[in-house]
Amino acid sequence: MMQTFPAAAQQASRTAREPELRAPMVEVKGLKKSYQTARGTLNLFDGLHFQVEAGEMVAIVGQSGAGKSTLLHILGALDAPSAGTVYCASTNVANLSPNEAAAFRNREIGYVWQFHYLLPEFTALENVAMPLLASGVYKRQALAVAANWLREVGLEDRGSHRPGELSGGEQQRVALARALVNNPRLLLADEPTGDLDEITAGRVFDLIERLHLSHGLTSILVTHNPELAARCTRALRLESGRLTPVAANHQVGLQAGKL
Repeated sequence: MMQTFPAAAQQASRTAREPELRAPMVEVKGLKKSYQTARGTLNLFDGLHFQVEAGEMVAIVGQSGAGKSTLLHILGALDAPSAGTVYCASTNVANLSPNEAAAFRNREIGYVWQFHYLLPEFTALENVAMPLLASGVYKRQALAVAANWLREVGLEDRGSHRPGELSGGEQQRVALARALVNNPRLLLADEPTGDLDEITAGRVFDLIERLHLSHGLTSILVTHNPELAARCTRALRLESGRLTPVAANHQVGLQAGKL
């Protein structure tokens, strides 16, 4: 059945979520992820425990190959753990069927990768509207909501442009609007500024930070940039299958309610 998705309904949905801010948005217990290799079993995680409170912006740092992207994939129901429980938005994503996982991702998760993965044959407006159309929203309503999100990311005048006509920073802003168009509770970002120059990366992170606050998101970001990690509520280092706190070298941003 086709659905409408008016702005008022989005706001009502966000308001209805406010009491949930007291419960963890992400809770991982006994997470294990193993792969079979030519040399035997590789245990990427074995008994990993952590949680993320609703409203936090958490950075995950670590060496390449530590499993940061795999961890995000598991949290976002893109990959299944070998064992353990993974609760995201009150749902044990480890127990979801493929169809249930797809519906969960479209409803609860906004995902941004290092590379934007926009569909080149569609305009920026159409790219942003794709998740709504996949949810069964009427095309006219989906495009209207998408236009509002392009306005939020400062690209209201670029909606008719295709990805190849946009700069790298503009493409990533379109990808961010697409990730949030379904009003998710959890934003997962895998090196969202890693393919951008320093100035553009800072501007994109400023935007992520502003949207995180204004839309009541819980955000988990993988980054190699220590300055950006320090701007998050807290940072965790993934090493040898364990997450350990990273001491902040300065206090900015989210906890003080500043941008």
